[in-house]
Amino acid sequence: MVYWARQGKENTDQTVKAAIEYAKHNGINHLVVASSSGATAKKFIDCGLQVVCVTYQAGFKNPGQLTMPPETRQRLEQAGIAVLSTTHLMAGLDRALRFKFQGVYPSEIMAYTLRMFGQGVKVCVEVSGMALDAGLIPYGEEIVAVAGSGKGADTAIVVVPAHSQYFFDTKIKEIICKPREFEHH
Repeated sequence: MVYWARQGKENTDQTVKAAIEYAKHNGINHLVVASSSGATAKKFIDCGLQVVCVTYQAGFKNPGQLTMPPETRQRLEQAGIAVLSTTHLMAGLDRALRFKFQGVYPSEIMAYTLRMFGQGVKVCVEVSGMALDAGLIPYGEEIVAVAGSGKGADTAIVVVPAHSQYFFDTKIKEIICKPREFEHH
């Protein structure tokens, strides 16, 4: 396990390298990466793994709009990287209730609990479940998930994700790398 001194995009290249090396050394064929703009996902082109990029849902920032430029999505897909834009696993309807009624709801409590390990760990768990629910990675297998604390990537984990209705069956097997110092979001 590697600890970065602090969170942030300056760890991206080392995180990508550590994730790919770990997967190849341990016979893991599938990798899921969180990437809103596609910049981090592009770093996995031609890495020799089956890669899924999970990006923000349409409307996350602006109604009806995706955050990833269409030409970036096309480039990733042409390189064999599946791109998934869908509702965030730990947001969805609970976030709508929070926006409407200013309450705290179960999935947000779960997200904040995972953030005690850092934003990247929470996002890794979330995007791996989203990719599994979309049928883009195999069920019951260890995968490597990569995410960050905003821009870029600073966290990589080995996880066996569960489908959303069985979320608590998710198993975080190992932390490959993460920031030692991080802010809560």
